Amino acid sequence: MNAEERLFAGRAWDDFCDTLKEAGRIVDRFGPDEIDRLDKAEWYRFLSRVTRSALERFAENCEPERPRLRDTVWRQAINFQSPDQDHLLAEFVDGRHDYVIRGNRGGLPYFVIASWRAPQPLHPGESDWAAKGVAGLVEFDPTALQTTGFITSEQVHFDDLGNFEIAVSKTRPDGALDWLPITEDCVGLLVRTLYHDRPNTTPPHFTIARTDAPAPRPIEPAEMSDALAKAGQVVLGYGELVRRWWQDNLAERPNRIRFDRAVYLSNGGVPDRHHGFGTWECGTGEALVLDFMPTPCTYWIFQLCSIWQENLDNYEDGGGHVTKAKARYNDDGSVRVIIADQDPGINGNWIQPFGHAHGGMSLRFIGITGEPPEVTLRRVAIADLRRNGAAALDTIDPIISGEVA
Repeated sequence: MNAEERLFAGRAWDDFCDTLKEAGRIVDRFGPDEIDRLDKAEWYRFLSRVTRSALERFAENCEPERPRLRDTVWRQAINFQSPDQDHLLAEFVDGRHDYVIRGNRGGLPYFVIASWRAPQPLHPGESDWAAKGVAGLVEFDPTALQTTGFITSEQVHFDDLGNFEIAVSKTRPDGALDWLPITEDCVGLLVRTLYHDRPNTTPPHFTIARTDAPAPRPIEPAEMSDALAKAGQVVLGYGELVRRWWQDNLAERPNRIRFDRAVYLSNGGVPDRHHGFGTWECGTGEALVLDFMPTPCTYWIFQLCSIWQENLDNYEDGGGHVTKAKARYNDDGSVRVIIADQDPGINGNWIQPFGHAHGGMSLRFIGITGEPPEVTLRRVAIADLRRNGAAALDTIDPIISGEVA
């Protein structure tokens, strides 16, 4: 069957549903000592959010004649997404067309736009994928994004009102002041916007259009078949990604952070930053105390996430993370972060883990002007902190991490 026939026969839809089932079973690879009741509940919510995002991206926002830059769906926060960053996505079938991005930066201190490619067939709707399971991700994985080009707001030319125009194409157009290169196999663009003080910042505005100005047209059946295949594989791919990052990498180094460039860039990262990843675990009545001296940078954030790399539910109330603009600093400019489920009784930046006993943690530096800092961590009883204050830390040998891999 070709892609159109598979859609009309219901086979494309069945394969999409069966792929979601395969994604759901990934959690069965975790033993009872690896995840708890909260982790399991959040797993299925994580899948629901990724499914919502996948359909938004590929069933609604992958029309070749009508490109758009759209916000990611509400509360979907894959890969330790910063609450101070918004992500705008434009999805392409391939990189054959030329585009122009126009907009106004508003009050944004910084943004970066990246182009991507990923291992996927040009017409994935022609095949069944569910039966291949995670093994099929080798040839078709819309989540294995590789950045092929990027441009930052520091490179963009703005007029006096903050307006800008960026050409997007395989070759630089004559007279283009600002240009974002794409490849023949480009699958889309991502705009990462950055806020220091979101409530008091004028939001930006971004639009994208094809330079040949094609007329919109109705969807083709084969395109819908492709969209279902891509959406299913995105859910499967992100499910396997968070499992692999946890079980095969991060969980092997509890309570440590490593700035691993290969890991970060393997999933659509851009080389304008250092992003350190790790895992944390902290029992009832315990605290994790982290100390570091921030390297000069445009922005930094330390954040706690679930083991599925999602922001904790207290992010909505301003908790779960510490940022450069809002942190409490020591007299020497260093930062102390305390992870504890109750008031630790010492000065620093207290992060409430919101019912979690473990999860992922991230330390991100954007626009950094050197190497990321060493991070020390001490695991201590809260009772000792309340009894002896910060002096209780002096008796504990720290875990030292923050290395660049």
